[in-house]
Amino acid sequence: MTAYQNIFTQVQVRGPYEAGVPLPVGDQPRSGDPMFVRLFGWIGNAQLGPIYLGWTGVASLFTGFIAIEIIGLNMWASVGWDPIEFVRQLPWLALEPPPPEQGLNIMPPLNQGGWWLMAGFFLTTSIILWWIRTYNRARSLGLGTHVAWAFASAIWLYLVLGFIRPILMGSWSEAVPFGIFPHLDWTGAFSITYGNLFYNPFHALSIAFLYGAALLFAMHGATILAVSRYGGEREIEQITDRGTASERAALFWRWTMGFNASMESIHRWAWWFAVLCTLTGGIGILLTGTAVDNWYLWAVEHNFAPGYDVSAGYVGPPLPLPDQPMVPMDGSGALTPAPADGSIIPTPEVSVPEGGLPIEGTAPTTSPDQLPPPSDPTPNN
Repeated sequence: MTAYQNIFTQVQVRGPYEAGVPLPVGDQPRSGDPMFVRLFGWIGNAQLGPIYLGWTGVASLFTGFIAIEIIGLNMWASVGWDPIEFVRQLPWLALEPPPPEQGLNIMPPLNQGGWWLMAGFFLTTSIILWWIRTYNRARSLGLGTHVAWAFASAIWLYLVLGFIRPILMGSWSEAVPFGIFPHLDWTGAFSITYGNLFYNPFHALSIAFLYGAALLFAMHGATILAVSRYGGEREIEQITDRGTASERAALFWRWTMGFNASMESIHRWAWWFAVLCTLTGGIGILLTGTAVDNWYLWAVEHNFAPGYDVSAGYVGPPLPLPDQPMVPMDGSGALTPAPADGSIIPTPEVSVPEGGLPIEGTAPTTSPDQLPPPSDPTPNN
């Protein structure tokens, strides 16, 4: 049983290197000599290479390298070019977008968002070129373009956050900074500013598809592993000619849920849930600030969230009068009115015993015979 519960592939089959199908006329040749890597064989196919980049792949890597260099060097400069501080503070370092006063200026000063715009341009170019490469590779191999369009859904959310919505809002300052924790801080501030994204219905759909995709992939992966002893991992064969693995898996889900997906339909379910996660998320972000200024008030207005009754009066301890602010005065922390003329409250005088205060960490110098007698602990009847 343990052989089917291991995260690693325990048996690695080695054979001749697979060069792949012939390339179309006009394509560049694949580069690199193939090799077997045992570590890769634990989690997938052990063969590494050959690799096909093409001009779109090379251009994507080049522009992506420029973007990472701009971001990294700016972060390094922010800590005075100290390599130790750069590594220590890396999760908190950021490359910020232009400030609000720059608007949509495409040539702001470098230290006021100019570097951010340059990094964003090269990073976006790199991502789009990689998408073109993904699409072309699928077509050249005779595949469907499902991977490319799933990638496009993620690119849609990226463009909404850093390009489309800032243009609609009229300022690059609405975009997300580059950085690990800074972009998370931006997300929290963004939600608070616009009345809590939890009341954004498209955000709710995005989270539902996120959790749903994770659940579907977990259920599918568990099912295939459970029937791998019957050849269930050969899903293409199971789709075209159902075997005992597919039949047992279907029977299991009919027994437990009353319904079962097929070996083919489960992948469509998982693909759509994953794609709709970023697609609906992008729509929700795009509507925030452009069409809806406060998602909580919008939700109350559309009966999507409960309102709060503000007719009741204040219930609690008496509040201080507006013209007499309360400040702490004595050692017990009690509050007393401040002087009406606004003057500073004098510090109360403190009597210092003869001989000065004892040094911190030492015992008092008063002898026991000079201490006052203790009070009578006997209770009064």
